[in-house]
Parts: sequence; C-alpha cells; structure tokens
Amino acid sequence: MRHLNRKYINIKSRLVFFGFLIIISILGQSQTTVSGVVKDKSTGENLPFVNIAFTGTNNGASTNFEGYYKIESQTPVDSITITYVGYRTEKIKIKRGVSQTLDIELENEAVSLESIQIMGDAKLIDPAKALFKRIVKNKSNNNKDKYDSYQYEVYNKVDFSINNIQESFFDKKITKSFSFMKNYLDSSQGKAALPMFITESVSDFYYKKSPEAKKEFIKATKISGTKNQSASQFLGDMYQNINIYDNYIKLLNLFFVSPISDAGLLSYKYTIKDTVYVDGRVKYLVEFTPKRKQENTFNGEFWVDDSTHSIIQIKATVSEGANINWVNTLSFSQKFKEISPGNYMLEKDELLVDFEAAKSSMGMYGHKKASYTNIKVNEKQDDSFYEGANDVIILEDGDKKTNWDNLRHDTLSLKEKQIYEMVDSIQNVPAFKTIADLVQLFVLGYKVVGPLEVGPYYTLYSFNAIEGNRFRIGLRTSNSFSTRVMLEGHVAYGTKDKKFKYGLGGIAFISKNPRQIIGLIYTKDVEQLGQGLNSWRSDNILSSVLRRNPANRLNGFEQIKLTYEYEWFYGLSNKIEITQRSINPLGELSFIKQSGTSGEPTEINKLNTFEVSINTRFAKGEKYLSGEFNRISLGTKWPIINFNYAYGFNGVLNGEYEYHRLKFQLTDKIDLPPLGYSNIVFTGGKYFGILPYPLLELHNGNETYSFDNTAFNLMNFYEFVSDEYLTASITHHFNGLILNKIPLIRKLKWRELIQANAVYGTISEKNKNEYLFPATLNTLNSKPYIEAGVGIENIFKVFRVDLIKRLTYIDDAYVNNYESNINTTKIPSWGIRGTIQILF
Repeated sequence: MRHLNRKYINIKSRLVFFGFLIIISILGQSQTTVSGVVKDKSTGENLPFVNIAFTGTNNGASTNFEGYYKIESQTPVDSITITYVGYRTEKIKIKRGVSQTLDIELENEAVSLESIQIMGDAKLIDPAKALFKRIVKNKSNNNKDKYDSYQYEVYNKVDFSINNIQESFFDKKITKSFSFMKNYLDSSQGKAALPMFITESVSDFYYKKSPEAKKEFIKATKISGTKNQSASQFLGDMYQNINIYDNYIKLLNLFFVSPISDAGLLSYKYTIKDTVYVDGRVKYLVEFTPKRKQENTFNGEFWVDDSTHSIIQIKATVSEGANINWVNTLSFSQKFKEISPGNYMLEKDELLVDFEAAKSSMGMYGHKKASYTNIKVNEKQDDSFYEGANDVIILEDGDKKTNWDNLRHDTLSLKEKQIYEMVDSIQNVPAFKTIADLVQLFVLGYKVVGPLEVGPYYTLYSFNAIEGNRFRIGLRTSNSFSTRVMLEGHVAYGTKDKKFKYGLGGIAFISKNPRQIIGLIYTKDVEQLGQGLNSWRSDNILSSVLRRNPANRLNGFEQIKLTYEYEWFYGLSNKIEITQRSINPLGELSFIKQSGTSGEPTEINKLNTFEVSINTRFAKGEKYLSGEFNRISLGTKWPIINFNYAYGFNGVLNGEYEYHRLKFQLTDKIDLPPLGYSNIVFTGGKYFGILPYPLLELHNGNETYSFDNTAFNLMNFYEFVSDEYLTASITHHFNGLILNKIPLIRKLKWRELIQANAVYGTISEKNKNEYLFPATLNTLNSKPYIEAGVGIENIFKVFRVDLIKRLTYIDDAYVNNYESNINTTKIPSWGIRGTIQILF
C-alpha cells in the first residue's frame, strides 16, 4: 500500500509538472504582430482594402486608405496570405512571436488589352467611353436599391485625431502636462496624429422599397471622449452612407459629381489602366480625372466587372481646388461583395477627412470605417416591423456591452485599444480642462466657474438711446451643479435711465426619454418689438456698434412665463406656455388709446395681457446632437412645420384683451445639384379680436448693418403692422456654380447667392383704430413689401455680404412722408449687409 501510494504521488507530481510546463509554454508564447504597407509592384501605389490573414486562420484585417495594415495573433502562426482583386495571391513566411514590419508588393494579373474587345458605339474611338456608357446603362441593375428589400449587420468605427503634430509640441510649457500622450502618436495616415475620440457601433439595418422605409437597431455602442449617448444615433449606417450609384454624392453638406453619374462624361475623363482575368471573368481598372478645375469632383479609380458592369471596388479623393472649406483631403473607398451570381452588395466602406484650419497648421483627421455581414436580399419583413416614428432605435443596454472582441468585424490595433484609456486620462489633466473651458467661453459665451457659468460675455456692456451705457451680468448653473435642473438669472443697469433690470428662473427635466421639460422665469427688462428671431439680441455689444438708426423706440416689459414641453418622438413635440405680461413704451414710443373713458385719446402707461399658447412642431426624420440641456438640430430632408395657437384672456390676471392668434410656418431646404440648394420659409398668421398694434404682427425689421435671415433687412422697426398676413423668403445658394468658372476669381472660392423676401398683410379698421399709430407705422393693404438681393458668401471662408434692393414702398411720397415724421430714421432704398457664417 505504501508503494502504491508513492507511485500514485509520483504520477500526480509528474502530471502537475507537465501541466506546469504546458502552462509556462502557453504563457511564454509571445504575441505575433505584423504591420506594414501593401503596394502595387509596378507603380508603387499603395493599395486599400487588401485582405491579409494569418494562413489557416480567420484572424485577418484589411489595409486602410493609405495601404497600411496591422494584424496580431496570440496563437502560433508562421505565414500570412494576401489576396486582392486583380492581383496574384501571395503567401509570405513570418517570424513567430515577435513584432515585425513587412512591406508587401503585389504583382497584378494583367493581360494584354489586345485580347479584350469592348463592344460599344462605333462612333466612339475611346474604349473607356464605351465601357462607361455600359456602366451607366446597367446602374439600375447594380444599385442595391433595386431590391424589394435588404438587410445586413453593420459595424461602424469612427475616430477623430489631432494631426500634423510635431514632437516639439510637447516640450512647450503649456503642453508639458500632455507629454504622456507621445506614446499614442500614430503616423499611419501620413501625418503624426494623436487620437482624441473613438467610437464603435454594431447595428442591424433593414430597408424596403415600397412603400420606402428604413429601420436600424443599434445593438451595441462604445464611445470614448464623451458621456453623451445621444451621439449613438449617428453611429450606425443610416447617416453615414455613400451610394456611388447616385448621380451626386453628399459629403459635408456639399454635393460632388459621382464618378459614375449619368452625366459623368461631362465632368470626368476616363482611362482604362489595367485588365485582368479573375475566375474566368474580365475586370477593368478605370481611372477617372476631372475635366475642369475647382468643380466638386473626384480623382481616383475603380474596378468594374465586365459581365455585369458593376463596380466591385472604388477609391476616390476630392479633386484639388474643389470649392470646399477647412478640408485638406477628403477620400473614400468601397469594396463590394458578390452575394449571388452577378449581384453585388457593399462589403467594406471607408471615409477619411483631413480637416485643416490653415496650411501646415495642426488639423484633425475624421475617419470612418464600416463593414457589412449577414447580407440578405428580398427577405421582406412585415409592414408592421417598420411602424413607429423613430427609424433609428438604440436598444436597451447597448452601451453596456463588453464582448467587443466578438462583436467587431475586424480587430482593433493595440493603439486603438489604448485610445479608450488615453481619452479618459486626458480629461483629468488640468490644462485640458482649461482649454475646454476657453472653447466653451468662445463658442457658447459662458465661463464655467465650478457649479456656475458666467455670461454671455458679449452682453457685459452695450449702449442704446434709452438706457445709455448698459452693464449686465448673468449667471446660470453648470452641469456640475445638476444635469436635470438649470437655474439662471441676470442683473442689468443703465446709466441714463438709472434703472435696474433683472430676471430669475430655470428649467427642469421631468424625464429625458421622452423629453419632458418644465420651466418658469420672471423677467423685468427692455426689448425691441418687431425684431427677427436670429438677430443679435439688443444688448449684444455688436448690435450697439452696428446700428444704423438710434434705438429710441424700445419698450419695457415685465412678465412671468410657465412652460411645459413634451416630445412625442424625434421630430414631433408640443410646447405649452402660460404668460402674464405687461409692456410700457420708452423713448419716442407712446401708447395712445384712440377713445378713452372720457371719449378723448388717452395715453396708456402699461398694457397688460394674459395668454395660453400651444405650439406643435413636426420635422419628419429630424435628428439632434444633444447636450445635457440644449441640443442642435442636424436637420431633415423633409419640410419643418410649426403651428401655434394662442388665446388671450380678458379679466384674468390683469389681462385686458380677449383674442385668438394663429400662426403657421413651413421651412425647407431643397437640394438641387448641381445648381446648389434653396432655403425657403413661408409664414401665415391671423389675429381674431380687437387688439392694439403692439399686440398685432409688427413685421420684423432690421436697423443694423448685419444680415438677419429672419427679418426684412431694409425695413425699419415699427414700419408695418398687420392682423392677417403671409410672408415668403427664398434664398438660393449656387455654391460657386458661376464664380468657379471665372479665371482668377475662382481661386477665391467665393460662392454666389440670390434672395427675395416679401410680405403682404391687411388690418381691420377696429384694430387700426384701437391705439393711435406712431407716425412711422403703416399698413400693407395697398401692396406687398418686397426686397431682393444678390450676395457672395465664403469670403475668407467666414463672411457673407449681400447687396439688397428695396422694391416697394420707396416712392417719393411715401419716403418723404415717413422721414418728415421722424428725422432720425431713414428709409434705405438699398443696402449692404454682412454676417459671419461657417460653411464647408
């Protein structure tokens, strides 16, 4: 027994020993890493989307835009296999368990063009033109939108990096605290770049043609650099999709002529560069170059299958000199997969944008990479599947997924894996917080001081004829105070009227999904009635400096407003407002009731109202980028509709008038490539009841030299009033259609526009006679007010200047009568107005 026990112990010890050796052997195996660039052997050109895999495994990756690749493996591997359409497959030995750089040259499988016949129009000498005509002829057969339905899983990765960084950047005193970031510099795109933001998403996308509907379920998201999950809705496939079969490709809100546009021969020159046989079928490599400079076109090449004339691979870069701002380079490449004989669907998609504020300065890379799997066509879902207002649905707990090694279609490089940790670390660097605060101060106007924000800075000082020098300080709580409640207030003082003005209130979220907000604010201050919604506020220092008439017809107001907003879904919301308000005239303005209690005109010191209003806003397909409280609309391809109804109470909370007010507005942006795009706004409204002119529609004027797209820029304040009206505003932006064709001028990259604005209204005799009109106030009963102009935008990339002509109400009788009643205000028959705008 003792012998058996010893033998058992010896066997057990050996098993433990050999198990230990196995573990040591496994742990001792180093990671094998292979990286480098893949080039065409004959031309030296870097090749995108080349497939590289460890031989005999599923572990692989593709080269990026610039032909760079990197693959890693923990398992024993000794070779890699490289495959690429039109090139010979290569198998190359590698060193196991070490990091190595391996640049690869692929040899193409070219055949003589003499053995290939391109059948086309006999009149066409150039075979590339004949081939292109066949591509266009077969576009409808190759466009994925030909299918009654399709679906796929899409993996998206989007990252942003600061580029063109010199190592000396980290040696400066102000940036020394960022020196740890040197280890994260990446030069794979040609410039030293520092990753600052990376996000990934995996979603299931569904499409049906009739009736057209799309649905996307984002089932996993991972975001660095921000805690804002509202960004998740833009990380799927719905809003980052380039379809080369469209005649125009929209990038950065600009349209570019597709290399396979129906009218491509007008914009591009095509050349067949190569011809190969792959699996017994002929493939052509076609190069495309722009025919003219500074048009929105591309340089690049594509591979086309001769049997189906479908594009199987394309790489395109925006042509040099294209009229696009802040961008040094913009490129995209796509690879298509044959899912059944002769039928192709997108398999890989990559977009790279090199943003640059100034030549040779630090800029930013924006890089999007997508891959598509589980592609299915003509497997229809029930119509009920597409029901519901939201076409992008973020599945619950999608941001909590951790099994990303299984979710990703491609593996992340080591540096990409480190980005998440680095981005979290940088936000704890005091210098980074300081920079972020300065950016917020410049963009939003507020300086963050712990739980408070001070601002806006541009209202700290202003001046006008009523208050004289006006000093103002405003405070609101910051996100560190609360992300559900924001309190705000301000105090202002005028040195001429020697009066304090102030306001206090706040908003609070009842819920963020659905979005429900309640607000309450009390204000006692001065204002300008009839001012456009997008004009600079009256206490903005720029408004004071750029006024063309003295601000001597303001009014004081005191109001308390309670609001409740409910968003049913993205694009449809209601807002209820309950407002008690009183206004009083200031300066040269007066309120005089035509027939007072004594039967004689009576001067009114204060006008009181109490009203309840409800606003309905509908914007189909609209999406937002949201902060904790505010959000920015990213627009929609559909018209935006606003409908507002208000009821005024007489005898309730000092309300002096009973009335109904209706207002309807439609705004739309209409893309008309290659002619540019048009912005249109139509508004109509009507007042029911007897009301004095301050409560009617005082049509928006503009008495500054800045341009306001929500006002009539040559109309004065208190010039026209209506109780029933229609307005129309149309601006067409040509995006350089004409100026790009003029030598020398085209180098300036100016863009031309035209605009026209009109309003027609009427007013009842009862409303006209309720209060005595100011001497300058008129009605539009005889004819509409019209102004039109031409403009140039993109001057030095940021300025827009308009030359505007007033077309009505400029006859001598009208002008003389108006100016004789108020010497300090003139009627301009034409004017130059300018504004600042940021455009790509």
